[in-house]
Amino acid sequence: MAAVGVVLALGVGFAAQQYWSARPQPVTAPAVLAPAPPATPPPVPGGGPGGSGGRIVVDVGGRVREPGVRRLPGGSRVEDALAAAGGVRPGTDTSGLNRARVLVDGEQVLVGVTAPPAPGGPGSVGGSGPGSGPLSLGSATAEQLDGLPGVGPVLARHIVEFRTARGGFRAVEDLRQVDGIGERRFAELRKLVRL
Repeated sequence: MAAVGVVLALGVGFAAQQYWSARPQPVTAPAVLAPAPPATPPPVPGGGPGGSGGRIVVDVGGRVREPGVRRLPGGSRVEDALAAAGGVRPGTDTSGLNRARVLVDGEQVLVGVTAPPAPGGPGSVGGSGPGSGPLSLGSATAEQLDGLPGVGPVLARHIVEFRTARGGFRAVEDLRQVDGIGERRFAELRKLVRL
């Protein structure tokens, strides 16, 4: 009888312990962590020491409300330059303009203009006209580079990305290092571009 009483007492104790541990417990939410600070923008070509605190200067022209030279923070994008120029005029086709592209110091952004203005007068990009002159590797947009013979939109984008990643071109010969430009294509482009 004593053994049955001990087993019964142990069974009741075990049941009470199970009941007690299975009861609902208050839950506290985990602490919310502050979001990580945004990544620092890529280094700005030309915005080195002696610059105005990492600022770049770009020329915004074409079909914008207030064309002209704009000073923007380093790492600004084409969209920022358009906003600084008062926005794009209504009815302007911007489908060929990459608004997310990072700007380079000294660059010219043309909106809704089919051909860049040439020093000797209007001329087609990369066209065969003595007035058109060589295209600047340091400030030409992807759209302007696309107009060069043998350069399509993909290669033009590679040239701009190379220029942005390396902080610009040091010599015209640097063009050989761009993906998709071999010796033959470089020989064709050499006379059509400048620093």
